[in-house]
Amino acid sequence: MTSMRATDIGTLCDGRGWSRARLVHELNRAASARGQRLPGDKSLQRMIRQWNAGDRLPSTFYAELLSAVFGLPISPDRDDGEKETTSDTTSALAERLRSSATVDIELINLLEDQTESYRNLDRRLGAKRIFSQAESHTKNIQELFSHSIPGEQRTALGAAAAEAAALAGWQALDLGDLDSAWRLHEAAKTAARESGNQSILAHVTAQQGYILLDANRNDDAITLMQSAKSTAQGKVSPLIWSWLCAAEAESLAASGQDAATRKSLDMAAASLNNDDGEKLPFVFLDEVHLSRWRGHCLARLGAVEAVEDLANALDHLDPTFTRAAAGLHCDLALALSV
Repeated sequence: MTSMRATDIGTLCDGRGWSRARLVHELNRAASARGQRLPGDKSLQRMIRQWNAGDRLPSTFYAELLSAVFGLPISPDRDDGEKETTSDTTSALAERLRSSATVDIELINLLEDQTESYRNLDRRLGAKRIFSQAESHTKNIQELFSHSIPGEQRTALGAAAAEAAALAGWQALDLGDLDSAWRLHEAAKTAARESGNQSILAHVTAQQGYILLDANRNDDAITLMQSAKSTAQGKVSPLIWSWLCAAEAESLAASGQDAATRKSLDMAAASLNNDDGEKLPFVFLDEVHLSRWRGHCLARLGAVEAVEDLANALDHLDPTFTRAAAGLHCDLALALSV
């Protein structure tokens, strides 16, 4: 196959209907698959313009990325590749540090508002339609966080990065991409630890257990969820404690542990009854959702009383929770079959 030149990049993009922003996204994905991180988007866009204009040729590294993206061999500049990579890396670091230095609490609030909008879209449209956007949003926050200086802003960025990564990780799990889901939850835990927010840390850690459930590693899921619950005990609100107990119950139900499942569900209900009204944007839990959760667990155990819990939840569920309603119908079908 004949090698393409870097000056053909524009033609290759046009032939695929890609914008330059889309090419930047694809390059980042190709680099991530190799365990590499690229400079900021502005630096990449500048390089693309220079390659396309013939002002410079891509290094071997970037030529390989372009080849992977387009599925065609791209000719590199074998004489000046190392020089380009070093120069770009230096300027990229300076750019990232400058960007992170401009972060203030107002900007962090805007980023968290954006995460909340993705949550709302996710529950109504599902992961397939918005995962790529949520993933890019997560990457943006993580980049700001990783290049920020210790202080109030870094702590707040850690919380924002953890919540965004956990959401993107949940969507990846919903799409069946367990590797991406695990990677995003690991990033979420790292950011959560630095934020010092025990509720966020407990939530993202226990949520990671669902990846293990999907991988049919039920015992490992129980261990992870119980570890998160144990670490959080006495440090979180009744609302997050109720969520942790319900998540533990689901892992126990997957292993067929009837008595232990019911005990955890009772603990979840008792804690929810003591809820002090705290609002956590990453936790949707009230009596209706807990009834749905209880019905899900009991249906997995083959308990006929699951029908009552699920029917009650179906009657009162907020219609905007589209995915939750779909799961509820599946659980109800399972319970009725018993």
